Amino acid sequence: MAYSDFKTVGQIEDTFGVSVTSGHSLFQSVDAVIPTSQLVEILDENIPLALNINTEKARSEMIITPVLIEVRKRLERNISLFSGVEFNVDAERNLNGYCDYILSRSPDQVFLTEPVACIVEAKNENIKSAYPQCITTMIAAQIFNDEHGHPMDSILGVVTTDSNWKFLKLHGNAIVIDFDEYLISQIDKILGIFVDAIGTAILLKS
Repeated sequence: MAYSDFKTVGQIEDTFGVSVTSGHSLFQSVDAVIPTSQLVEILDENIPLALNINTEKARSEMIITPVLIEVRKRLERNISLFSGVEFNVDAERNLNGYCDYILSRSPDQVFLTEPVACIVEAKNENIKSAYPQCITTMIAAQIFNDEHGHPMDSILGVVTTDSNWKFLKLHGNAIVIDFDEYLISQIDKILGIFVDAIGTAILLKS
């Protein structure tokens, strides 16, 4: 098995002894971050094209990646961005496989260390079906950080279809799925959530 082989939240709760809840607005008070004119121009050009091509590859390359690059810029490149990397943490517990995107609070772009955010692209544009893969990747990130002497207060999880973005947070043994769902037209709020969550992790490190 691998991250993508976990199919239900209940299976994850039983396997890893975690709780998964939803129903709360996690980031309602987070300040929006106005996107740069460059990102606005890129999205204005790319979104209609990606939606018309309507493949996961097009949506990933044309929408998701530019947003995450913007997050990295906003954090003054103090984080690293990895795409499509193998992230094998514990094969015996099936915490292995490839991750769509990982953001690390370390600026090292050669080796993956200190993952702080795990982003999973929802297959067939079904956000709920991607929760198990995202949650198990978050659990793996938490274990990875603990084993390498970089414990973190929380891990951010994101499931996106590119046009819709859903955020999750792992703290201890509790995973909370944000009640709110954000559209790509709310890019300022999406950026704000990333910058707030990862920026806080960077500050805690220093």
